[in-house]
Amino acid sequence: MKKHPLTVGIEEEYMLVDPDSRDLVDDPPDGLLRDCKTIVSKQVGAVVPEFLRAQVEVGTAVCESIDVARDKLKQLRLCVAEAAERHGLRPIAASTHPFANWQTQRHTEAERYDMLAEDLQAVAQRLLICGMHVHVGLDDDETRIDLMNQVVYFLPHLLALSSSSPFWQARNTGLMSYRISVFDELPRTGLPEKFDSFGEYLRHVEVLKKAGIIDDPSKLWWDIRVHPKFPTLEMRITDVCTRLEDGISIAALYLSLLAALLRLRRNNQRWRVYSNMLINENRWRAQRYGLSDGLIDFGIGEVVPYADLLEEMISIVREDAAENGCLDCVEHARDIVSRGTSAQRQVAIYQAAIKDGASERDALNAVVDWLIDETVTDL
Repeated sequence: MKKHPLTVGIEEEYMLVDPDSRDLVDDPPDGLLRDCKTIVSKQVGAVVPEFLRAQVEVGTAVCESIDVARDKLKQLRLCVAEAAERHGLRPIAASTHPFANWQTQRHTEAERYDMLAEDLQAVAQRLLICGMHVHVGLDDDETRIDLMNQVVYFLPHLLALSSSSPFWQARNTGLMSYRISVFDELPRTGLPEKFDSFGEYLRHVEVLKKAGIIDDPSKLWWDIRVHPKFPTLEMRITDVCTRLEDGISIAALYLSLLAALLRLRRNNQRWRVYSNMLINENRWRAQRYGLSDGLIDFGIGEVVPYADLLEEMISIVREDAAENGCLDCVEHARDIVSRGTSAQRQVAIYQAAIKDGASERDALNAVVDWLIDETVTDL
């Protein structure tokens, strides 16, 4: 029996492409989502529209383990792939499309999305990005705030593992997660404020609500947040992983980090809380370099290779990952480091095609073709 039972849920966002043009479909048929509802049950999860019509979002039901979450997420990916194929489309799991034009996209007609479009204007229209969110259930409000303050340290490490957005508007941006650059244009994004208590958090939220800035805390789009409706701590910093197993590995690592911090808390211990100024440096390094240039170890004040930092994380969470039945998933992160993230592989495919004499567009098409295949590789 697990000492610290934690539930988990995973959300992923995908883009829908035309396999012939490789471009996004800015107005997919309404029947696609209806087909998804007939393929997958509510016990597995849900497939819903996203802000832009070229996107869909899936979310698992509450899962008692990472293995259950993997099974449900696999069914959801298969559901979207099957429904999309019925309509001559394909899903890709990447946080940006290699060449799609954000200015031609249409947002989904719904009250919430209409309000966002009106409020955020071009900033919202540019949101041609996809992410992965991982929810871990924690019943106690004070515990959620305390663990949010501590686990922020590890968010750049998770971002680096997930990077899948090196291209934007047909340009190799030189960043492994350009999605972060786009998302940071929104208000109330980035690292969360640190709060001494759940009550202090609520008081800050109430100031914004009273001023009419937000109507509820769901408009706080931080890299991690106390979920406004569910008793979960929602990690939001990561790109969506092109390979299912890579996303599952990151979810397992996040779950295990929280389990480790929870164990320390129960022993009256804690992880050191560092300033956002320092953590933002690692956030930038993860955004810019992904795995290739290391992150700062604040304890020794040096940049350390990512592979070494991963081994340190695995040693920190080993006991808790084993207890939660996901040590093999956590250790899969080593495969990501040795093989490269989706972003690294996309850039390599693009550069190889250019070297072989392909045009810019043909090289980008090759990247889309790889994304189409790789999105369903583990299914």
